[in-house]
Amino acid sequence: MKKHRRLLFEFRRRHTPSVKLPLIVVILLLCMIPLEFQGRLLASSSRQAQIERRIIDVQNQCQILSNKISRIGYLANSVVDNAATDTEISTLADIFNGRILIVNSGFKIVKDTFSLSEGKIGISEEIIRCFQGESTNKYNTEKHYFILAIPISETVPVNEGATGGRTAGVMLVTASTESMFTLEENLLDKMALYRLMIFALILVLTIFIVQLLVQPFEDIVSAINRVADGNLDEDIKEESYQETKRISRALNSTLTRLKAVEQSRQEFVSNVSHELKTPITSIRVLADSLMGMEDVPKELYQEFMSDISDEIDRESKIINDLLNLVKMDKTSSEINFAQANLNKLVETILKRLRPIAKKRNVELIFESMREVTADIDEVKFSLAVNNLVENAVKYNKKDGWVRVTLDADHKFFYLRVADSGIGIPAEFSDRIFERFYRVDKARSRETGGTGLGLAITKRVILMHHGTIRMESIECEGTTFTVRIPLIYIP
Repeated sequence: MKKHRRLLFEFRRRHTPSVKLPLIVVILLLCMIPLEFQGRLLASSSRQAQIERRIIDVQNQCQILSNKISRIGYLANSVVDNAATDTEISTLADIFNGRILIVNSGFKIVKDTFSLSEGKIGISEEIIRCFQGESTNKYNTEKHYFILAIPISETVPVNEGATGGRTAGVMLVTASTESMFTLEENLLDKMALYRLMIFALILVLTIFIVQLLVQPFEDIVSAINRVADGNLDEDIKEESYQETKRISRALNSTLTRLKAVEQSRQEFVSNVSHELKTPITSIRVLADSLMGMEDVPKELYQEFMSDISDEIDRESKIINDLLNLVKMDKTSSEINFAQANLNKLVETILKRLRPIAKKRNVELIFESMREVTADIDEVKFSLAVNNLVENAVKYNKKDGWVRVTLDADHKFFYLRVADSGIGIPAEFSDRIFERFYRVDKARSRETGGTGLGLAITKRVILMHHGTIRMESIECEGTTFTVRIPLIYIP
């Protein structure tokens, strides 16, 4: 079963139809079905009208014949030679491709144009109703014929000075309408070529219309293909429809983000190259200086070697930060979440950083509003907190302070790191989380920063489904506020 589904999926993937085909089919159906329905309706109406005209025509002709039969006494006087009348009756029956029966008042058939029932008794609903004074007609839709029952009246004396009429017989007429259906079928056959021509014309017009309808989407595809070839400056602008307008806007927005990502990538590569090259260049210069000097004093040699060691440490730190960032960027990065006491964790981090703060004469203050326990990756979260506090110490003023506050509600915990440092200008606040971005490059190198600390911090917080917000006033200080759920939900 799974194999069949896979094969079906593969077939659909390779044989995906164009939207043009269903559009063409739908338009053709919408055009041809009403046209065919209208043709059938008109043919049916025309046929019904012809049948009604045929019935009226036969009825009128037979009524004339009935009156003539009544005048000549066809039923009452058997002595009179009725050969001429019989011929007229047979001729009328042949004209309408039917059969005429003449029935007298005793229900005896005195004339049958088929010569099959003469002298026999003929009783039917139509004959009985006709003797009662009703002229009836009945149409058989299955066998395509109709029956007419026409009374034959004879004039007889009622009393002295007056005459009356009575029904002396019935003329029962059966006429076929098969020829009408044959004619209709012949006409429909002849119209087949006409319908084929209409179909071909509609097909050509439909293809043309569908092409016009689909063309804006094909233009968008062409523009996307040009972008795929590397032309990120392509401006996709197709506003023929509301749909293409929205698609164009969405694609242009995506392109804008792609350009920003591409620019960020190029800047990242450039920054990585520069950051890795700078310590190596310093080491090379120091080493060349030592090799170029003779009888180097021990103190100078130690100083140069100390500088080389510092540059190596700096290089190692950059590489370690890069490796940490790469690991966190991977979607398969291992995350070990477990319940942890954040109060103890933050105290441990501050204890580790106090020597650095003391060296810079910066006071570290920890304010814990309550005991907080949450699901975190302790190693990665410790790295993020360490980066925030270490930055607050490094970019602080002499005799400054760093205040770390921990609090929580029923859903989130909040970590706030505030300092009395140099602050961050407002124009740089949107870029501080970018990799290798530094507000003051000279100051950053002096403090040993790699420009990756805040990028790593933000990545760690995002991995915990949290947020980080920065508020800063230049020359007054900076505050970072972190909010993370107490319970981690993958």
